[in-house]
Amino acid sequence: MNRIPSHLDEINMIGKLADLKDSQYHQSLILSSLIQTLIDKGIITPQEIQLKSKEIDAALTPSPNPNANPIHPIS
Repeated sequence: MNRIPSHLDEINMIGKLADLKDSQYHQSLILSSLIQTLIDKGIITPQEIQLKSKEIDAALTPSPNPNANPIHPIS
């Protein structure tokens, strides 16, 4: 059934988007704090985080070669 979204539906969607942005900000803040604490305590280096980020990004990026063996970030 096709229906035209009402103004209340649009307001509800805008509210949900605002909630998601707020949640994403808080998650990013917590993650940044955790990473900085690990660096400050000498448990991990910024270079190790950068390397691991690149590894995970490469593993999650679709390969142009369908026969390539993907690297899974969680093993």
